[in-house]
Amino acid sequence: MTKNKKMSCLLGIIVTILLIFLDQFTKYLAAIHLKDGNSISIMKDVFCLQYLENQGAAFGMFQGGKIVFVVITILLVAVMSYVYWHCPMDKRYVWIRVIIMFLMAGAFGNLIDRIRLDYVIDFFYFELINFPIFNVADIYVSCSVAALLILFIFYYKEEDVEVLLPSRKKKHAGNEAE
Repeated sequence: MTKNKKMSCLLGIIVTILLIFLDQFTKYLAAIHLKDGNSISIMKDVFCLQYLENQGAAFGMFQGGKIVFVVITILLVAVMSYVYWHCPMDKRYVWIRVIIMFLMAGAFGNLIDRIRLDYVIDFFYFELINFPIFNVADIYVSCSVAALLILFIFYYKEEDVEVLLPSRKKKHAGNEAE
């Protein structure tokens, strides 16, 4: 393993931990200041902070599936770790590494809540459109998925993606030989 790869992995771990800390800290503040039913209006009738204990997945879907969510999160983190590890150190792939850090932080942030509390603390609420209440980890995941889609549609080419999935590359090369 090269020195750059080691530093990238170390930096990735540190950034991910800091992002998880930020998520957990905001949830702690929400529990302290909003749990008693207090709602804090940021923009009247548009946006407020409102405490919610979410036992479901994103935006409250699939209530009560804690074990399934934990298993899926662990599998997704394993896949993301694999991709991060195999991600070339080229400048072209920096965005993939950054996005993976945010995805992992979001996954771990909500996983910590599920394991520790049996629910996820949500507190951001757009009243104007009655959008489901969400948290910082949800923002990490949603924005990262959107960024990935944009990158894969407009920036990365098929051969760039094949570099991230070595087993697919081998299989693809085998098909061309036939």
